[in-house]
Amino acid sequence: MTKIFLTIAMLLLVTGESFAQKENPLIRQGNKQYQEGKFKEAEIDYRKALERTPGSVKGSFNLGNSLYKQENYEEATRNFADAARLIKETDETGRSAALHNLGNTLLKSGKLEESIEAYKQAMRLNPADEDTRYNLAYAMNQLQQQQQQQQNKDEKSDEDDKKDEKDQKDSQPQDQDQQQKDQPRDKQQISKQDAERMLEALKNDEQKTLEKVNQQKVKASAVQIEKDW
Repeated sequence: MTKIFLTIAMLLLVTGESFAQKENPLIRQGNKQYQEGKFKEAEIDYRKALERTPGSVKGSFNLGNSLYKQENYEEATRNFADAARLIKETDETGRSAALHNLGNTLLKSGKLEESIEAYKQAMRLNPADEDTRYNLAYAMNQLQQQQQQQQNKDEKSDEDDKKDEKDQKDSQPQDQDQQQKDQPRDKQQISKQDAERMLEALKNDEQKTLEKVNQQKVKASAVQIEKDW
């Protein structure tokens, strides 16, 4: 399902008691602009109408429609909410239309749970509205898909964490083995250096010993000579 219905009926055409207020010429002018597809011009007229008559149901509802057409969903949401609040409770058709459009703007804004609630309220007021029923089913399906995607994402994240933990554990013995392999190499290198130093020391000691022995031999010979004399 990809189609989203927008209730675009101008409230001046609705016969509910909430719209029995005197017609504002700016709203009539805005409606003409809207029907011609001039949504920005219609927005300007509706804003002027609301400046003259604050709290106008027609002004808020139709301004919301013009903003929706311009994809200004945030401000459209506020105007549809105002319209739904201002419409008398006895006018179920008018309130249902405002809540339907409120649900549309919330849906377009990605606020699925809020849009579902708005559609449900609209359905309670007008159970026969097939457009609202369709959009409610669409929003609920979108929310279900979103939740499923999030669940899959969380599960994948958990699997990745477990895999990283396993890889880390598997890598530890390998690191230790590598360290153990490196250690004899270090010891071997140190032993070789020590051996060279020890060999050099032995040579020095041997030379000193040899020199000492020779000296003693010379000394002994000298003494013997003296004795012979």
